[in-house]
Order: sequence, then C-alpha cells, then structure tokens
Amino acid sequence: MRFLHTADWHLGRTLGGFSLREEQAHMLGVEFPRLVRETRPDAVLLAGDVFDRAVPPAEAVELLDDILHRVVVDLGVPVVMIPGNHDDPRRLAFGARMLAAAGLHIGDSPLGRVIRLADAHGEVAIVAAGYASPLALAQQAAGADFADHDAAFAWLAPQLQTLCTTLCTTLCTPTRRRVLVAHAFVAGGTESESERQISVGGTGQIAAHRFAGFDYVALGHLHRPQALAGGRIRYSGSPLAYSSSEAGQQKEVLLVELDAAGAVTTEAIPLRPLRAVRELRGTFAALHQAAEAVEDFVVVTLTDALPIADAQRQLAERYPRIIGFDYAEKPRPARAVAVAGQAARALQPMALFAEFHAAQRGTPLPEAARPVLTAAIAAAEQAEA
Repeated sequence: MRFLHTADWHLGRTLGGFSLREEQAHMLGVEFPRLVRETRPDAVLLAGDVFDRAVPPAEAVELLDDILHRVVVDLGVPVVMIPGNHDDPRRLAFGARMLAAAGLHIGDSPLGRVIRLADAHGEVAIVAAGYASPLALAQQAAGADFADHDAAFAWLAPQLQTLCTTLCTTLCTPTRRRVLVAHAFVAGGTESESERQISVGGTGQIAAHRFAGFDYVALGHLHRPQALAGGRIRYSGSPLAYSSSEAGQQKEVLLVELDAAGAVTTEAIPLRPLRAVRELRGTFAALHQAAEAVEDFVVVTLTDALPIADAQRQLAERYPRIIGFDYAEKPRPARAVAVAGQAARALQPMALFAEFHAAQRGTPLPEAARPVLTAAIAAAEQAEA
C-alpha cells in the first residue's frame, strides 16, 4: 500500500510580514495535486497544523477546500487528516461524518479514529489521532493528572493499540498492518524556529518507544524532514520554509510503501517553491549593485564594519522580500558626546564635528578634512547671517 505523507501546511501563514497565500496556492493548490496524480497513492496522510491558527482567514479555508476537492473528488484519492496544535479540532472537523463517505477522513479525536483500507495483501488500519494537550487527555482519562506529554501518551498509546486490536478481532486477520497519523514532538527530533512550542522545558517531548506496535508513524509538528527509530517514525516536514532558520532547507513530501509484512520503504519527493528562502551575505555596495531584483525571501547579513544609513530600505529596491536583516559583526554603538548645555554651546563647530567623527569612526578627524569643513562651516554661518 502506498501513502503520500505530508504535514504542517499552516495555511494562512505570513513570513516576515509578507503573505504566503501565493506561495501556498502554488505549492499546495497546484504542485501537490500534481504529485498525487503522478504517484497515485492509496491515501494521503495529512498530519496536522493544516491551518496556522485556530480561526483561519477565509482565504485559507477556501484554499483548503480547493485542494481537498482536487485530491479527493477529482483524483479519487482518500485523505486522512488530523488537527495539530495550531488547529481547532471542532472547526477542522465540520461535516466530518458526511465527508468520510466521500473519502475525506478527519481524525479529530485524540483517542483515535480508525480508517480501513485494503490492497492485494489485505487490510491496513490507519489510526488518525488528533493532537491533544496533557490536560485534554486527562479529561478523557477520568481525571488523571499527567505531568507532561510523555506521561499522557503513555496512557494514550495502549488505547490506540486496543482500538486496532478490537477491529482485528472482529474484522480482519491477526496480520493486520497498522499506521498511525499523529502530531507530536518526539524526543530526538530537531526543531526549527517556526514551530510553536507545545510546552516549555522539554516536557512536550514524547519518547519514541511509545509508538511501538505501529508499522509506520506519520508525524507532524517539526518542520524539518527527519526520521527516527530506523525510519519507522517520520516527519515529512512543512512544504514551505516558514522561518529564516529554514533558508536553503530542502522541503519534501514522503511516498511511503507498506509491503505485505508491514515493512516500510520511503521515497522523499523534493518540492520546489515559487519563491525560496535564501541567505545573502556581503557588503552593502556589493548587494546593492546586484544585476537584477531578487524575488525570493531573503535574509541579509552585511559585512560592513560600519553601519550604513537606511541600508535595509535601500536594499529593498533590489530585494523586495527581506525577512531578516543584520550585520555580521555588530557595529560599535556611537559614543555619546559627553557635552551638554552651556558646555556644548561653548564648543566651536569644528570641535563638535571632531567629537562626532571620533565617536562614529573611532579615529581622530583627518587633517586633510579640516580645510573642507572650515569652508563648509563658513558658508553655513554666512547663510545664517
């Protein structure tokens, strides 16, 4: 059986103040259905954080509706979708019972919903378990008190296994294959800057051995594609870069094959965004003299020793989507001229400029500059007279 594993779409997200609607519409509304058509999976697994916030903007809802229609209705490929920690399960699951008949299966409950698919080797149980905090799971566990996510999942995991076992006993052979779709931070995974923390101090992490008993675990939450437990547990990562820390990171979806015995092979299918996230480093002059405008999202690091006045605004003429700006070495802050009141007025203009030059450049005013300044000061004083 073949699955296309994806996650963390974050529809409605912005990057550095720029809307990503065009990028998401291209990647998910055009490229993703094309991949589904070419790979012909038995199902698409969408492992949470479908939207970027609990109450998504209308255009994000419209885009999701369009994507799902293309995949489920036009291509006839079922979708198994769960809410992540960014989603509101009640909103995401609207109409779920009716939509299941059409092939859109929404696992809004943390206790899991089982979707049964069959191939030439028999049935596969796909357990779709929506994200839940320890507090939400404690309410399901008759008032239990879970110290952290791992403790909560230690209670939840047997419930998910029992769900499969019950179905195996009544509906299928004991060799039933099992796939879990979940949204969690598994210990050993690598974070990016764009994930919203599930909790503080590492208490949001879940031990990998909690997922024992499943042939494949399709996870969402971490935006960097990565594998754990020998490849049996995988993050597909986000389809687009959602922070400057993901500059240059290759995004992908996973084509997963499950054989008759439940052994898994995966193929990473690279994604090509409409606009990439890039890092640019160099002097202001070099970057400002670029031959043409760069439409990608860019993180600019200037190597100039001294700050350039209005540098970011000037560079935006060449790079209209600057999402990060900094200097390689922090410019020395200007030393305040320690003169005020009557003392300041007592200083001659040449002395004031010499103080300013020393504060900004860290060197005395060059002698060659004094005649030029003298002429400029004289002209200014004459104009005022």
